[in-house]
Amino acid sequence: MSSILVVGGAGYIGSHVVRAFLDRGDSVTVYDNLSSGCRENLFGEATFVQGDILDSAGLLGLARAGFDALIHLAAFKAAGESMVAPEKYSVNNICGTINILNAASEAGIPRIVFSSTAAVYGSPHRIPMDETHPTDPINYYGFTKLEIERLLGWYERLRGIRFAALRYFNAAGYDAAGRINGLERNPQNLLPLVMEVAIGVRPFLSIFGNDYDTPDGTGVRDYVHVSDLADGHVRAYDFLVSQNRSLTVNLGSEKGISVQSMVDVARRVTGKPIPVRIAARRPGDSAVIVASSGKAADVLGWKPKYSDCETLVASTWNVYRDLAN
Repeated sequence: MSSILVVGGAGYIGSHVVRAFLDRGDSVTVYDNLSSGCRENLFGEATFVQGDILDSAGLLGLARAGFDALIHLAAFKAAGESMVAPEKYSVNNICGTINILNAASEAGIPRIVFSSTAAVYGSPHRIPMDETHPTDPINYYGFTKLEIERLLGWYERLRGIRFAALRYFNAAGYDAAGRINGLERNPQNLLPLVMEVAIGVRPFLSIFGNDYDTPDGTGVRDYVHVSDLADGHVRAYDFLVSQNRSLTVNLGSEKGISVQSMVDVARRVTGKPIPVRIAARRPGDSAVIVASSGKAADVLGWKPKYSDCETLVASTWNVYRDLAN
């Protein structure tokens, strides 16, 4: 049994990561300020400490309890917001991560698994995008995540902390067993917005561009089920333990799903009309973004199990359905 500290473990992805470690019998402590996480997502088997990554003393005090690894999921993640509020992202994502690294260093935590992002790549030079793809973020959020990866590299070099940087593509879905029901606050991703239309919170879904060079004209993205991401964290931790070397790896489904396809499946699964309106393309949006996850398969033995469109939609609808008007 390992002792795992999950920073940001009450959030959407974090709660699934906590569940994955608990399911295999590990001891888990969650550190979260609940600014975007939900109390409903906290599990009785896990120890919960409410705190902020900007509280360096509080973070260090907890870290000194002794952990085999720290899982870092406490960064802000709204790409659009990062372009209008870079100060917010600088303070939380970069300064907060420095506090995490300093606490891990001083407390002797030997391993960190970091939730990075495909946004570090920027606009695709080639499809699929593998880990050798150039890193050139087009939003400040992606920049902060890339800087965190660089900080991790330096702390490995200077303090010997091994790390796994997991570059997610589009996280979606909910725990298929229905154990996690706390909704994201102010969601920005496609599937929660589709569900908000389905339950009557929003009058329609805006589709930004239907004239891309794709089969139906709408943008294509790589969606990976959050339970598959959680499994990736567990496997990354095991890799750090067994191999004692760091790792940077993509976690994606390697399958593209268009916005229109997601809406079509959601209409069928929910039985709701889900009105849409076509809007102008957003600056910086690419026609297609799809991962290569071959490295994760080869090195971690990771393969997505739940990342088909039907499962993504159905598992999300199971959470939203009771909120329908």
